[in-house]
Amino acid sequence: MSYWDVGTAARYDPPYTPTVCFGNDEGQFPSSNLFASAGDGIWDNGASCGRLYLVRCISAEVQRTCVPDETIQIRIVDRANTSDSKPISRNATTMFLSTTAFGTIANLSATFINIEFQQ
Repeated sequence: MSYWDVGTAARYDPPYTPTVCFGNDEGQFPSSNLFASAGDGIWDNGASCGRLYLVRCISAEVQRTCVPDETIQIRIVDRANTSDSKPISRNATTMFLSTTAFGTIANLSATFINIEFQQ
């Protein structure tokens, strides 16, 4: 039996310029473009850099926003509140997904989604 945490996700658009975890090394991005910036709740004093998470959309304000039965694996490449690519801000957002990651699990017209995630 595995346990999932519940949180929220937002998306942010390119240019993606991670500065905290890996400097400006764009080679740290997964080739799949499935990555995220960590919100304060999972930042863990920088220990989240490079962590992999399974993420799935569970709900949103608008019905049928989530892609049913879709789970992705993302890599944390930056801290959300220091990212040069400023995501849409919302207090206590768990992670800010790349456009590719967000669009894989939810409709891109959404701003925020509720997620389940697991390291």
